Amino acid sequence: MRVRGRTRAGAATAGAALLLVTAVLTGCDDGPAPPQSSKGPSPRAPGESSKSSEAPPALDWARCDAPEGGTEPGPGWRCATLDVPLDHAAPDGGTIGIALIRKAATRKSERLGSMLFNFGGPGGSGVGILPRAAGSYRQLNTRYDLVGFDPRGVAASSGVHCRSDKDQERAYREVDMTPDTPAEEAAFIADGRDFGAGCARLSGTVLPHVGTANAARDMDAIRRALGDEKLSYFGISYGTELGGTYAHLFPERVGRVVLDAVVDPTADSVGHARNQATGFQRALENYLKDRGQDPGAGTRRIAALLERIDRDPLPTSSGRELNESLAVIGIVKPLYSRSGWPTLTAALDEAEDSGRGDRLLELADAYNGRDGSGHYDTQNHSQRAISCADARARPTAAEARALLPEFRKLSPVFGPFLAWDTAGWCADWPVEGEHDTPEASAPGAGPVLVIGTTGDPATPYEGARRMADELGEGVGVMLTNKGEGHGSYGVSPCVTSVVDAYFLEGKVPADGRTCS
Repeated sequence: MRVRGRTRAGAATAGAALLLVTAVLTGCDDGPAPPQSSKGPSPRAPGESSKSSEAPPALDWARCDAPEGGTEPGPGWRCATLDVPLDHAAPDGGTIGIALIRKAATRKSERLGSMLFNFGGPGGSGVGILPRAAGSYRQLNTRYDLVGFDPRGVAASSGVHCRSDKDQERAYREVDMTPDTPAEEAAFIADGRDFGAGCARLSGTVLPHVGTANAARDMDAIRRALGDEKLSYFGISYGTELGGTYAHLFPERVGRVVLDAVVDPTADSVGHARNQATGFQRALENYLKDRGQDPGAGTRRIAALLERIDRDPLPTSSGRELNESLAVIGIVKPLYSRSGWPTLTAALDEAEDSGRGDRLLELADAYNGRDGSGHYDTQNHSQRAISCADARARPTAAEARALLPEFRKLSPVFGPFLAWDTAGWCADWPVEGEHDTPEASAPGAGPVLVIGTTGDPATPYEGARRMADELGEGVGVMLTNKGEGHGSYGVSPCVTSVVDAYFLEGKVPADGRTCS
């Protein structure tokens, strides 16, 4: 259950990673290869020189069609497709189209340029999300064109597809994400293997090329196509990892960049699971305190509820049952934002007092991208493909089992799911991962504003400090938000004011400033 950053988090298979997307809606050479580093991408691929002489590609902006599962964004929006190399190491080979959406700056005479967004995931569709989130960025839109994009392997940019709705539904219903027996464990690993095989069968052409470093290279092509000398960028959740990767690859092209709800660049796949167990347990305890409950007793009560549901799933009015795996996902979703806490209270009360799972199942469905007809979106497919293209580690079931004591201690509620997910997520993945941890060092880049929220469940606060350090002295500028939830812009008036002043006026806050 790897936590996604968030527009909406969701599980990709029965092994449900928690997606890293914002809460705004509740971002080689031709010669012998050098030795592989455990850090991220090599600084340059062919055609990646800092002083490109190529003419920028032309974009044909036109009225937008409705994205899949969404509505037409309206007359103020324009869409285009940018063709980029499918394999940046072979720029003269095939291409892939990157879907873009733009809303022009409202004060033309004061326009500063374009601002590119990534709202997280990986797997979040910027083309779908930005029009719905744009109201939160109205002030920035006065001087910037707001630009969203679907990263390669996502939605309209050759979105990865791995399994049918029927198979997805079966996995959520039948596969136990915290296996208790050898048979359950075998089924769990087999499901992960089957998911990867489906990705290779249905999306094999794009699958080797969907990693974050390639998406960062696409971002530089977008910058050039937009006619901007430097990139102005707002990355949220997973979008912070993408932004850090861009800064590493193209430090001299970094303009005004904000990273909010930051992924820890020093953590490998097990480290991310450990961080998220810590972060979601911290958020759960803060929620319980807010209800006037003892955090320890409340945690034990919820863990006991999950054990009962594991033995006897709860009925719902839909005829579907709420199993333990779906119950945990239902608890995760409202923890992304303090505004979701009353919803969590109602769902837990229904499960504990009435023995019914309707509310928790509804929350899990929203998290998993399931609509009322039983159709699942493919954001989860893209998330898994991108993260497995990035991460080199492939922990075994035995290694996951060995993590259980530590992870149960970190969080009796979320720990077992996250421990097991380290093995199920990329089990026998058909593409080799690129690195152990991503590289974010960006010597020579301008100041990058890094924002961490102390109660962030999905990307715990400590990761923001590590990102600021990794970016380097004089580059990473740390801003602490004392609060709850995943993402702070538009939630904290103080953070919003600091970010607006940075983007609109170029005012860089003092490193270490705190908003409370």
